[in-house]
Amino acid sequence: MEDHVVIIGNGISGVTAARHIRKASNKKITIISAETNYFFSRTALMYVYMGHMKFEHTQPYEPYFWKKNRIELKQGYVSKIDSDTKQLHFANGETLAYDKLILATGSKPNKFGWPGQDLNGVMGMYHKQDLENLEKHAPDNKTCKRAVIVGGGLIGIELAEMLHSRHIPVTFLVRETSFWNGVLPQGESAMINREILRNGIDLRLNTNLREIKSDKNGKVKSVIIEETGEEIACNVVGLTAGVSPNINFIKNSNIETGRGIKVNQYLETNITDIYAIGDCAEQHKGINGRRPIEAVWYTGRMMGETVAQTICGNRIKYQPGHWFNSAKFIDIEYQTYGWVFAQPRENETHFHWKHDDDTKCITINMNATTGEFIGINTFGIRMRHELFDQWLTEKRDVDYILEHLKDANFDPEFFAQFEEDIIAQYNTEFNKNISPKKKSWTRIFSKA
Repeated sequence: MEDHVVIIGNGISGVTAARHIRKASNKKITIISAETNYFFSRTALMYVYMGHMKFEHTQPYEPYFWKKNRIELKQGYVSKIDSDTKQLHFANGETLAYDKLILATGSKPNKFGWPGQDLNGVMGMYHKQDLENLEKHAPDNKTCKRAVIVGGGLIGIELAEMLHSRHIPVTFLVRETSFWNGVLPQGESAMINREILRNGIDLRLNTNLREIKSDKNGKVKSVIIEETGEEIACNVVGLTAGVSPNINFIKNSNIETGRGIKVNQYLETNITDIYAIGDCAEQHKGINGRRPIEAVWYTGRMMGETVAQTICGNRIKYQPGHWFNSAKFIDIEYQTYGWVFAQPRENETHFHWKHDDDTKCITINMNATTGEFIGINTFGIRMRHELFDQWLTEKRDVDYILEHLKDANFDPEFFAQFEEDIIAQYNTEFNKNISPKKKSWTRIFSKA
């Protein structure tokens, strides 16, 4: 009889694992989720609230997909894992046996013990239930006179854009001196500050939350600012100060945990036949300088593909390759390839260019001695991932990157091009004399 593979979590990691196990085997597969019946695109939740799509449009697969592919779906909350008997215990008293167990439980919004953090009207923006709470407490600017967002990361700015789309006034509390300046170099962070303010959002830098106050019905009525004691009346508080692995129920088992569930490079835990993937997995040591925990969509998908191979008899290491990511800061699209840190590390230097319209810029990180290309951030200019991935692997220098930058440009035809301005500034700053090469259509179409 084939093994029974049980996957806790129906996000991108768990569902990818299930799909690839099914492609390679006839194993029995069960996916467990306490959140929703069906897998959905978490990054699309904001567009449901903004009216661009309905929730059912966020589901990549039709309901018949699961039965057709013999993937059983079970809704429930696992309260305990007994690895000795290979039994899962549910909060409602049910049990389920497994042969192989994949933990793909994702993340949960951080809370830091603020008074009032569990009041009605306080929410994160990660789960479907958060979307439902937002619709309940902030359907329009008559029901919600003001929202306060606490935390200045990617989820925070998405929530600000969502609320702004319904003309709900937003106060945005960011504890840093500039938006996301622990990640973005100074010029980029300052540009995003201005983009937030241009959109009428009340951005409060260097500001911390002290307390969330309640009305007589247990609902949010205001927040208190730590530094000044100012009270800001509001109906909704979004807690977006990052996320952490969703592993509370695992801590009463003998599975090794740190911030997340500890895994080796094969995504195996310390317990035989138990694996962890996605946001909840923590590498004992980061791979190739990467962080031990990476809460990113594409790494979750890659982990799902990798663990499926191992479970189906082809034991392989997880190899995430070069770092990349993308996001959107209201109207400014962002991409990053390789490593660009807020401050250059030892023997590294940054080249920064910004357009006069204050919505487009790039920062290139390079070896200060050899000029080797280490990474690039782009804002407002779309670039081709596959070319930067290739150039990082080939260890090209920045002169080569800039000479061939036209090949990497992914903006539609007739969009303005900025390569000549970028190269002119680079030549001036670094005493160079390079010029852009003619666009190579062969290179572009061969990579398409």
